[in-house]
Amino acid sequence: MSIFDDEIDKETVVFGGGCFWCTEAIFKMLKGVISVEPGYAGGTKEHPTYEEVSSGETGHAEVIKIRYYPEKISFRKLLEVFFSSHDPSTMNAQGADKGSQYRSIILYTTSEQKKTARKLIEKLNSSLHAGNNIITEIRALEQFFPAQNWHKDYYKNHTDTPYCKVVIGKKLEDVKSKFGKLIDKKSITEIDWDKLMTADQYNVMIDKKTEPPFTGKYVHETKDGIYVCSVCGNSLFTSDAKFDSGTGWPSFDRAVPEAVREVEDGTTVEIVCAKCGSHLGHVFNDGPTETQKRYCVNSVCLGLKPEDFKKGEK
Repeated sequence: MSIFDDEIDKETVVFGGGCFWCTEAIFKMLKGVISVEPGYAGGTKEHPTYEEVSSGETGHAEVIKIRYYPEKISFRKLLEVFFSSHDPSTMNAQGADKGSQYRSIILYTTSEQKKTARKLIEKLNSSLHAGNNIITEIRALEQFFPAQNWHKDYYKNHTDTPYCKVVIGKKLEDVKSKFGKLIDKKSITEIDWDKLMTADQYNVMIDKKTEPPFTGKYVHETKDGIYVCSVCGNSLFTSDAKFDSGTGWPSFDRAVPEAVREVEDGTTVEIVCAKCGSHLGHVFNDGPTETQKRYCVNSVCLGLKPEDFKKGEK
């Protein structure tokens, strides 16, 4: 177990192999992977912005932090996918992406990961033609800084953009063809949502439609409890954050920490469940409390658990 995990059956490793929009989507497909988070590591500046990392002056690389079950997917298998899904023989570049932030790097959290990575690189280098040796940097993970929210689930949220279709989409297909047995058929990008949801839930949470005002189950709800995602059960809002906005949709002045993600959506800001990525509604900066927030949520996206709230109050 590494110092970056709180449970003995899980491990963490950080990979950098070019744009983290690509690497996040790739590793989220794999069986045994618990979570994949884009961010920055390997540099000197604390809490860097995307623009600062992109300048190349922080020393950080665009990376992903992977938490996984070693008994379900070995570190060796993760490495095989890693080396196969980018070019580890190029210095500070991946395709059209140039700069030290796109370098190939492994940041290990256990001595066994370090040993396994070095052994595999030695084996691969012995089989490669001269001049194509792997130059991946290997070092211990010291600090990981999460990327800004709009980078998270980038492929899932922007599948129709040219970059996602041409660049990321091709990489995903390559990985699927090479590592078909490792692909989780129920990964977040492939879940058959229409079998898990009602028609109304699907229309709102996947197709991002809006239920008519004043028709939702929780518009006038006053019971104490925790409002959870109706699909995955993730705790989203507590009832003491709820207020009557007069808009016709349940409104809250704050969310449970790290429970929702905000995604720029043209002139508005969409909110999605941080656990399953389902659309919930939008957030506005016109709330009546000191937070000045109004999380406007569709009732169909919510469930209410009174017992959980009471336990949390003890």
